[in-house]
Amino acid sequence: MICLGIESTAHTFGIGIVQNKTVIANEKKSYQPEKGGLHPRKTAEHHAEVCGEVLEKAINKSGIRIEEIDLIAFSQGPGLPPCLKIGAVFARTLAKKLGKPLIGVNHCVAHLEIGKLFTNAKDPVLLYASGANTQVIALESGKYRVFGETIDVGVGNMLDTFGRNKGLSFPAGPEIERLAKKGEKYVELPYTVKGMDLAFGGILTQAERVKEKMENVCHSLQETVFAMLIEVSERAMSHTQKKELILGGGVAANKRLNDMCKIMCEERGAKFYTVPKQYCVDNAAMIAWTGLKMHKSGVKTPDTRIIRNYRTDMVKITWK
Repeated sequence: MICLGIESTAHTFGIGIVQNKTVIANEKKSYQPEKGGLHPRKTAEHHAEVCGEVLEKAINKSGIRIEEIDLIAFSQGPGLPPCLKIGAVFARTLAKKLGKPLIGVNHCVAHLEIGKLFTNAKDPVLLYASGANTQVIALESGKYRVFGETIDVGVGNMLDTFGRNKGLSFPAGPEIERLAKKGEKYVELPYTVKGMDLAFGGILTQAERVKEKMENVCHSLQETVFAMLIEVSERAMSHTQKKELILGGGVAANKRLNDMCKIMCEERGAKFYTVPKQYCVDNAAMIAWTGLKMHKSGVKTPDTRIIRNYRTDMVKITWK
């Protein structure tokens, strides 16, 4: 069975094609603002302009004819509404034109599912660290439960905001990581873990105000924020008695965060899995793969309207 997936939650518009368990295409184009952060309307306009081009590239890459596609899947949420709408409309148009079923996919669940596909993890805890989302997730009682999450801003957006205010390029994560490697001392920043939840606003404010070399601030920012993520992830693993951790989301590309996860898992006697970089960041292959699994388990999407605040734990998991 062949599924075409569409990703359009934020700055990336992607088309992924999955045949059974094999990704045969995963094409995308991302909006790059000239300055500042993402403007939802301008980002959506970018998606509308490139959707046909990305589809053509994906079809050519896959080596199949578009008529051979059996199912269309799309990111139904969460995300920026103008961007989500472009993907949803494009998905409906394709499904109607091809006469194929259409299924809406939760973006966060898709990150976990593609992680499981590429790591062969059986029952992991997922540390999902991206721009807009920061959650610690695990499967319990038929749903992916959120054991801890940000109560203000996603870790990636926090890093981007810091970088933007300091004149760094977008996305700021790679540049912050590069500067952090040159840091020579730790500058104390607020460490805000409330129960199992996290807050990054105070850290951002203090990091922007502190009078210190940029390299030291970046080093301290990473060490503080990542330690918070590791603490909540470890407590979730302890509570659920799970022995596997997957790191996913765009921030998962950070080597220091990977190293800290690895150390924690080694100390617990647990397995740590990393996902190939192109599947850590927003991509459409994960939408296609998750849509395929949902469809095979009998899930249907009677209402294809976008769901801006589509929580991970709203999805009933009928597949394993």
